[in-house]
Parts: sequence; C-alpha cells; structure tokens
Amino acid sequence: MPWGEFKDTAAERRLFQRRTLVMLAFVLVLIGGLLARMYQLQIVEHEVYTTLSDKNRVQVQSVPPPRGLVYDRNRTLLAENRPVFSITLVPERVDGMAETLTQLDRILDVSEEDLERFQRRLQEPRRPFQEIPLRYDLDEQEMARLAVHRHELPGVEVKAELVRYYPHSELTAHALGFVGRINRDELQRIDPVNYAGTNYIGKSGIERFYEDILHGQVGYQHVETNARGRTLRVLERENPVPGEDLQLHLDLRLQKRAHELLDGRRGAIVAIEPATGGILALASVPGFDANKFVTGISVTDYRSLSESRDKPLFNRALRGQYPPGSTMKPMLAIAALDSGATTKDYTIWDPGYFRLNESGRRYRDWKRGGHGWVDLMDAMAESCDVYFYEIAVKMGVDTMYDYLSRFGFGEDAALDVSGALSGLLPSRDWKRAMRDEQWYPGDSVNMGIGQGFMLATPLQLATATSLIANRGSWAEPRLLKDIDGDTSVSGFLPDGNHEPLKLKDPSDWEYVVDTMAEVMHGRKGTARGAGAGAPYRMAGKTGTAQVFSLAEDEEYDAEEVRERLRDHALFVGFAPVENPEIAVAVIVENGGGGSSTAAPVARELFDAWLLEFQQSDDETLVGRVDSGGEN
Repeated sequence: MPWGEFKDTAAERRLFQRRTLVMLAFVLVLIGGLLARMYQLQIVEHEVYTTLSDKNRVQVQSVPPPRGLVYDRNRTLLAENRPVFSITLVPERVDGMAETLTQLDRILDVSEEDLERFQRRLQEPRRPFQEIPLRYDLDEQEMARLAVHRHELPGVEVKAELVRYYPHSELTAHALGFVGRINRDELQRIDPVNYAGTNYIGKSGIERFYEDILHGQVGYQHVETNARGRTLRVLERENPVPGEDLQLHLDLRLQKRAHELLDGRRGAIVAIEPATGGILALASVPGFDANKFVTGISVTDYRSLSESRDKPLFNRALRGQYPPGSTMKPMLAIAALDSGATTKDYTIWDPGYFRLNESGRRYRDWKRGGHGWVDLMDAMAESCDVYFYEIAVKMGVDTMYDYLSRFGFGEDAALDVSGALSGLLPSRDWKRAMRDEQWYPGDSVNMGIGQGFMLATPLQLATATSLIANRGSWAEPRLLKDIDGDTSVSGFLPDGNHEPLKLKDPSDWEYVVDTMAEVMHGRKGTARGAGAGAPYRMAGKTGTAQVFSLAEDEEYDAEEVRERLRDHALFVGFAPVENPEIAVAVIVENGGGGSSTAAPVARELFDAWLLEFQQSDDETLVGRVDSGGEN
C-alpha cells in the first residue's frame, strides 16, 4: 500500500494548531510577566530606583568653612587664607593607582617626598571618597598640562582651596602657632561631621587654643556627576558658617621691634599691658617660617630647623626655663618686707661675701670688694647679693615659696597661651621627692639671688613684674582682645583664679617700686646707663644667670669662656612708674651682663611704646578726625 494513503492531514493540522496555541499562551505569559515587572519597577518602586539612580548621579559633598582671620590690636592682619590649587586623588575612583601616579609624575614631576607623603596618607584611616592631596601650589603651566590629560585620569582633580598664610611669619610664628594637616591621632578626637572636607587643624599657639572658634561650621552641596565622577553642576547648596575672626592684644610694631633688637642673638622678650594682662609682644629669636608647616614641610627644611644649634623651633618665651638671677630680687624684697625678715631701715655690712657660720663656705657677691653698709634701697639699686643672701636665710624656703607662688612662679598663669611651661619653684617637698635630700640653708642662700634650683620662663618674669606694676592686683596674661562674631570674650576666655597679693603694709609696694626706679635712675643704679635721658620714670631690675657653676674662689672671665657658656643677660621692668603702661622681661642667652645687654633692649622697647608708637597713633587719630570733619 502506498505510504501517502496512511497520512492524516487533518490530524497534523490540529496538532500544529494546538502547539501554536501553547506557544502563543507561553509568549503571552512571558509578555505579561515582563509588563508586570515593568509596572513594578516604573510605578510601584519608582521612588526607590529614582533614589538609587540619583546616588550614582548626585553626590553630597562637604564644603569646608573659611577659617577665621587673626588681627593684632591695630587691626593689622596676622593670619589670613589664600587660594591654592592642588592636585588630589579619590582612591575609590582611580583606575590603577600605580599607573596613575606614574602618569602624573611624567606630567607634573612629582617629588619623592610628595609621593611618600601621599602613600602614607593613603594608608591612614580616612572617610570614604575623601580626596587625598598629592601636590600643592600648582602653577598655571602645570594646570594647563594636567587639563590636556584630564580625560585619561579618572579620580584625579585639580582642587582650589583656602590655605592658611602668615604674612609676617617669622615675627609671629611662636606667638600664633600654625595650622597643619590633620593627622591620625587628631582624626580620632575631632568631630568627623564638622571636619568633613577640612584638611587642616590648629597645631600650636593661638591657632590650636582657639580652634573651635576659628574653624567654623561645615556646609554641604548636592552635585551632579558623570560616569567618571566629575562634577557637572551644583543642584543644591547649604553654605558653611565661616570661623570667627580674632583680635589680639599683640602689637605687630612692638613685636617687630623686639625681633630687631634681638637680631643675631638668641633670646626672648615678653611685653605685657599691666592693666589688662594683654600680651603686647611675645618674641622668641631666632624664629622660623610657619608657612612651611601648613601644607607639609620638606624633610630637608625640617632637618635644617630641628638640627640647628640655635633651635629656632624652640619657643624661648614660653618654654625657655632659665635661672632668673637677680631679677627675682624685687619679688623677694616684697616677701621679706611683708614677712618681717627685713625692714626699710635695716642695714648690713657687705664685705664681698656671705657666710652661714664663721667656718662655712663663702657665698660671693658679684662685687669682689663688697658694697659696704647697705639698706634695701641700696641693695636693690646696686644689686647687692649679700643683702639678699641674708634675708633669704631669715625667710627660709617655706616663706619664699609661699610668696613667690603668689607671684605666679611654679605654674602656667596665662589664660590662653598654649604650650607654656611652669618653670621650677623649689620647696622642701620637691627636693625630698626629686633628690631624696633635705633642704639645706645653702639652698636658701642660692634661692635668694634666683640661682640654685629655681627656674622661670620669660613669660613668668613678665607676669610677676606686671603684678608689681599693678601693686598686687592680678591680671592674668592673655593674647585674646576681642572676637568679631557672636562669641563673647568673657564667655570663652578662662576665668582668672588668682587672688590679689595683699600686703600688711600696702606702702611696701611703693617702696619696692622706688627701689626699682633707683636701679634705672639712681646714682649707683646698675641700669642707670639705660635709664639716662628718659622723659619718663621707669622701674627695673637687671639680672645675670650663670650657665655653669664656679668654684668657691674662682673668678668669672667672660673673655675666656666659650660664647655658649657665658652668662645669660636678664632684665625686668615697667614704665612709667606712676601709671604703668608696659611691663617687660628680656633675656639674651649668653649675653653677659643684664645692665649692659638686656637693659638697653628694654629701654628701646619702652621708648617705642610710650613715645614713638603712641605719637604715631595720636597723629593717625587726629587725621581721621580731621577727615571726618571735612566730610
């Protein structure tokens, strides 16, 4: 039978139709599922995926606040912000870090120090998508070369930022301090929200103490970016709150004069306004360029500073601890008068030495043949050591410690001076704890002329001198004068906690001031040369501090002693006597005699403040008044 007779065409057609319907139903089900999914994505979950999409397209960026400015008392700018262009990398967006750095090195000639600093910061804890700087201070040619290759460098940006700049850097470095890059330890203690986008923080001085005021409040902006992460436009912005500006008591003119007077010599000068406690000058010489530390100092430059014999990084005014020598005598005179160890009329015979007993050691006077009969006025004017040896033994260490501590020795009495040391005010307990020895009468003898264990900073000496100028009224030293903003000075500056130094006989203040005036203007005053011809009366006291000890009968010969082993020259004083406007402490390391070296420096400062600057200020004020009248 032929094969075609067995073929059922109708059955095959029905089979084909059934298969077609099944496939059509399957396709319709798939299309229905697709439409349902599209409905879910486009309608039901529209908000969710719009947000996820925006996260790829829109980013929230922190906007760092401009740092507050710092002015001196005459509104001269001491610390400002200047725009700097730097190249930064966002590691999360960089395609191949090693290749990118190699290409940037060819374009910009990146130094080894920059690369090492970048790698170090790359390993430190940081916020996600935080920019890490590679190079600072790009010039126009470097930015142009980078722009040509910008499309080849995803995650690499040229960023403009405001960076701290000190226009009078070497003059103000020790007083203001400086800002620097936030390090790992600082990153752990700062507010991560408020410091988002901020790379700098106060490291020392005023910049560190008033960090909260100077920093301000961070802002935010929503920006649209492309697939490479580059910003296309700003969609929304909340401006940051700038840091508040500070005005200091510091006078840049006096600060500059202090540096000029110490130029070529190591030393420190602190000048205080007695009525307010405002620090008019805080000079430590030699200084350094604080601007080098802002964006990161090079290894070569830092090694040059840190290894210098003159120690320019060391703040002598705040951290230099020196034997105060005879500059302690005015404070000890107050203590002796008030404690009854001496009187205004008490006299002694000075043969040129002092002995605790007939067979004891001779404690020499600076004047080999002695001063003969002297009272307290003569002893101060001529700086008679023997007189102060005797009254020191009469007072004993406990009485001297009690009075000197009330002058601010042995503590950091300043309100806002960061980093100041406390010096050393020795006592019985201190010697027992530190040396496991008792206090001997000979220790009191040395303490009577500011030698032995006693150490003081120039700031402490200026503070104690200011207390004498105020006749016992305390005005703790401070740099801050005013805040240009909502924060009040009284609300931020710490309160002073020193009680006035009240004497049994308040006239003793005037008597000791008169003895200090005799130092400057008396016929036998040790600093009469520095006080000669002044149109005002000043009070002062010279001092000389030994750098190394002499044997009992050994004579000091400055010509035979190496320069760095010579005596330190010191001076403390204030002017005018009747209504003090300035109190100073001067130390010239290895300068020799206080009367020949330090006192003339103080006289120059007095003249500048009382005569030169005030006359200039008066003329400026008259000019402003005349100009206002014409208008």
